[in-house]
This record gives sequence, structure tokens and C-alpha cells, in this order.
Amino acid sequence: MSKIEEARAFLKELNVPSKQQADLCCYVLLAMADIKEDDNWAKATNKWIRIHDVLTFTKDSYNVAYAENSRETFRKQAMHHFRNAAFIEDNGKATNSPNYRYRLTEEMLDLIRSYGTSAWADKKEEFLAAHESLISLYESKRSMLKMPVNINGNSFTFSPGKHNELQKAIIEEFAPRFAPNSECLYIGDTIEKDLVKNVDKLRELGFEITLHDKMPDVVLYRADKNWIYFVESVTSVGPMDPKRIKEIEEMTANVTAGKIYVTAFLDFKTFKHFSETLAWETEVWIADMPDHMIHLNGDKFLGPRK
Repeated sequence: MSKIEEARAFLKELNVPSKQQADLCCYVLLAMADIKEDDNWAKATNKWIRIHDVLTFTKDSYNVAYAENSRETFRKQAMHHFRNAAFIEDNGKATNSPNYRYRLTEEMLDLIRSYGTSAWADKKEEFLAAHESLISLYESKRSMLKMPVNINGNSFTFSPGKHNELQKAIIEEFAPRFAPNSECLYIGDTIEKDLVKNVDKLRELGFEITLHDKMPDVVLYRADKNWIYFVESVTSVGPMDPKRIKEIEEMTANVTAGKIYVTAFLDFKTFKHFSETLAWETEVWIADMPDHMIHLNGDKFLGPRK
């Protein structure tokens, strides 16, 4: 029996749905365990790897090439289900981080190493008996990594990662200082894209959300001054440069409230990296120095763009 057929038989014995017994999922299992065609299952490892590494492994070890743009298919068809089943775990980074990794759980690694041995039957029964508790264990582990945040008086949690760490600071540190008594009309999460989305208020102000990718990371509205704040949370890409300003202006052509454009950074080092690309008549806020702002305006401090 070939290794891919052995992998399929392995997954079938663990009562995995038929869709997760497809070749793609079998190659994921083999890649996660670093098992090649002539390897013994006892040699399995559980190093941290990316989906890109799975694609490379499959091509190099099994001569099966998947396109780089199939990574989302791998994530949805295999990684998501295997993680929910406590077969694998992630390292808690944001899903769009280049440092995001997966590995086999210790329990799964122990089970794989027993495959094809006299210990397999007992190990499998132990694993299946503890399966629900394992799912709960790893679900709790992921939940512990999430960041609680209070938005408009309600409790939410952000997925872990620098981008959401900065968004949390925008809500908890920037808004009370520079947008007092404002309401958050929109904020996304790296996993749950539209965490807060007040469509009715946005429409009342003159625009509605269409494509998530075009929305600023955070939208705040201060009713006493009729100001709307568009805040970009920048850790690696996406500052308020002239191109971004033009996109938002086109998107909010019917908004009559005063528009304030803010680029937020975690630290001064990141700000310096983007400083030459920022548009004039915008604001800069740095989480490391929460009481201060940088105004790229010249003739005035914080206020709507002309």
C-alpha cells in the first residue's frame, strides 16, 4: 500500500469525514508528520510548518504539485478541520502573519508513531476515547490567546497578532484621548472580518460598507463635532498615503461629516519606515507614545481634512 493510501486508511479509522480523506488532506497529514514514501510511521515529527511548506513537501516528496494560490483550499479543507479535531494546533499568530505555523498535537504525534505496530489498536482507542476532551483542550488553548476588548460598552475578543494588538490600542488608548465619546462604527478582526459593523449608522452618515478590503481598519464617529475618524492599523502595509486617501474619498463621497484620517503604528520604528509615504493633512498616532500625535497638516492640529 502506498503512503497516501496508508494515510487515507489512518484517517478513516479515526472516523474522519470522507471529504477530509481526500488526497489533499492525506498529503497534509504526511507533510505534517514529515513522512516520505519509504519512511516508517515511527519516524514522524511535529515541527512547526506553513501551508507553503506542505505544498513544497508534496511536490518534492510525492511529485504532486499544487499551485501556490491553492493555500486557501488547504486551509479550509484540511487545516481548519484537523485543528478543530485536535489533530493539529497553530502557534497563535495572526492568520495573515508570515510567521503563522501549524504542527501535529503531541497526542496525534504519539498516535501516528504507533501506526502499523502492535500498539496501534490500543493507542487508537485511547485517542478516540479522549477525542472530545482533546478538542475542548485545544479550543481552550486558542481562546486563552485571544485578546479581550471593550467596544461601545460590549465585550469582544480579538484574535492574537500584532495587527489586532494595535487595533485594541486604538479602541482603548487612542479613542478616549483623541476621539472622546466616539462610537465605533466599524472594526475588523484578522479572522472575523466584520467584528463590529453598524450599517444603519454608516448609511445615515452617507455611505455603506461594500467590500471589506476597502474599509479602513477602524471607523469612529464623534457626534458632538460631527467628525468621522478613518484609522488604519499599520504593522506591515496600508498607511494613509495619497492613494489610500483617494480610495476612501471616493467611497465616502456622500458623507458630509468632517473626515479625519489617522495612521496608527505600534512603535516609532514602524512609523519611520512609512514616514515618507504618508499623505499631508493626515494624523499619526503611535501606541508606544499614546498621549501624543503627529500632525501632517502644518496650519492646524487635529480636525477634518479640507
